[in-house]
Amino acid sequence: MGVVTDVCLEFLGGVFASWCQARGILIDSIEPGKPSQNGFVESFNGRLRDECLNETLFTSLSHAKQVLEAWRYDYNHHRPHSAHQGATPAQFAAQAEKGYTPFSA
Repeated sequence: MGVVTDVCLEFLGGVFASWCQARGILIDSIEPGKPSQNGFVESFNGRLRDECLNETLFTSLSHAKQVLEAWRYDYNHHRPHSAHQGATPAQFAAQAEKGYTPFSA
């Protein structure tokens, strides 16, 4: 398991690097000016920032966990995604567990 980041200097120092190392998480960085190397997550990051992070003033760590979990649940269980041909991520995962995906037909 690993983390890909384009913000090397901010995240690769100190606490974050130690936390990753203690958990066996590899840290990799994309080349400067090459966001397309991590493009699959750019849309998700934008939605998370616009719909949740920019809209919420977190009052505590527990509040942040509660708000982010509610947003994650909504994103995965109530929103159809065009990448999944109109299925939610939860529906798509359930189909994949049964050996069927819209892409395997």
